[in-house]
Amino acid sequence: MAASAPLLPSLSPSGGAAHAQEEIKSLAATGSAFDINAVKALIARGDAAAAAGNLAEARRLYDQARDASRRLLGFYRDLSGAFRGLDARIPREMDEKSRQSLEFLVQTNMRLAALFRRQGQPEVAVPLLVEVVKVMSPTSESGRKAYQQLLELNFVATPWYGGAPN
Repeated sequence: MAASAPLLPSLSPSGGAAHAQEEIKSLAATGSAFDINAVKALIARGDAAAAAGNLAEARRLYDQARDASRRLLGFYRDLSGAFRGLDARIPREMDEKSRQSLEFLVQTNMRLAALFRRQGQPEVAVPLLVEVVKVMSPTSESGRKAYQQLLELNFVATPWYGGAPN
């Protein structure tokens, strides 16, 4: 029986950090869900499936992209917090990656909401749209679009004009 390779890279002074860097690069190269580009690819594949009329596949891919975005968002926020006050470069990087993950989460929520509306399931679209308004704020473009859809669904009755009462 052959011995299996260790799951974690060795961080020994004899090049262990270089080996760890190779592991990180290979993680990004695999297209795993631990990479922003993989989330982007899932969304694109979901768009293609939706355009082809395969709504079940589109939903599956959008759900995967949404889950991956949420996990990445949490990981990036955790790392950012862990390094605050120690090395400003790392929180800045993690905050930027968090913003990207959040944007992909919002895009996925909007696509899923549209898919559910298309399938005649507005009750499933509502929580996704509410989440967009909550995480992006009603003053953002995405927040305004999500609120407008909530208005179209008659979930809310008061129009939002971007802060100016009418």
